[in-house]
Amino acid sequence: MYPMTRKFFRGLCMLLFIVLAGSHVHAQKKYAPPSLSKPDSWSMILLPDPQSYVKFERNQPVFELMTCWIAENIDSLRIKLVMCTGDLVEQNDIINPDGIKVNQPSKKQWESVARSFSRLDGKVPYVNASGNHDYGYRSAEVRRTQYNTYFPVDKNFLTQKMIRDVALNGEGIPTMENASFEFTSPHGKKILVLNLEFAPRDTILTWAKDLVDEPRYKDHFVIALTHSYMNSNNEHIKEEKYKLKDRNYGAAIFERLIKPSKNIRMVFGGHIGKPDDPKGHIAFRTDVNAGGKKVQQMVFNAQALGGGWYGNGGDGWLRILEFTSANTVKVKTFSPLFAISPTTQQFAWRTAAYDEFEFSLD
Repeated sequence: MYPMTRKFFRGLCMLLFIVLAGSHVHAQKKYAPPSLSKPDSWSMILLPDPQSYVKFERNQPVFELMTCWIAENIDSLRIKLVMCTGDLVEQNDIINPDGIKVNQPSKKQWESVARSFSRLDGKVPYVNASGNHDYGYRSAEVRRTQYNTYFPVDKNFLTQKMIRDVALNGEGIPTMENASFEFTSPHGKKILVLNLEFAPRDTILTWAKDLVDEPRYKDHFVIALTHSYMNSNNEHIKEEKYKLKDRNYGAAIFERLIKPSKNIRMVFGGHIGKPDDPKGHIAFRTDVNAGGKKVQQMVFNAQALGGGWYGNGGDGWLRILEFTSANTVKVKTFSPLFAISPTTQQFAWRTAAYDEFEFSLD
């Protein structure tokens, strides 16, 4: 080998060593578990649609892992509430799954999601939206649902203590599908959480508007939770394919309830997804209500991550919302599934600008 060639070869080897060493250091970036940025902060946890976890028996432990992680971190993160965006199951009422797209009958799906939330019973309150898959036979052919069978008002006494107002569901039964929940934050703010059924009926939007306008709630910070609200372009959803005759999606919910209110300040939803594309599962926008206050609106889902519609159910992703005393909300996207092993902890945080950000509250 010529001297110049040997010199070039040694330089190339050294360059490759530096590149590989740098890549190794980057890949082994030290994992930091979730923590509050300020000691007086408190947090809420937002869980995405569980349907793709519960429809396969192999995926069901993943969602239970997520609620177990929440239970273990109630004190360290000062978790005061857990919210779930709906589609608790893949189908509300099937007895013959095809074994390919779904391998669990509805009874097993409902039992699984109820069992996962049982990890939080008596430890922290939770409010679950109802989604299109929670109605009808497969998906919202009618408003029949087993929601109240598996999530009755007395399932978690901590949630029951918070409940204030209840409306009738599509079958004429008072359930938590349409209900309000009240608590006071560690910073002394009175908060009312308004849970609304999938594509709420006209009567429900009227009930909700009259409720938040009542004098007893005029000074409350109101949070609305529903299922179908925005698409991944941050637009309010105008219409969908479902056959329900009396229905209101995101655009109608905003125009008839959110915008006219003076105290609804945050809205959360789920529902949307695109296989293995995080951005296809999320949305965020800010509008102003009739009281001149900002309304921060967030959609978060994960059901088609981790292998698409028939993958692992969503890679364990959830969102941590940290509320600081300075009226700032810090949003972080975290996976307890990736965090449980040193081999995968490097993937436990999603840190893109749309996954880790903060916003202010008026």
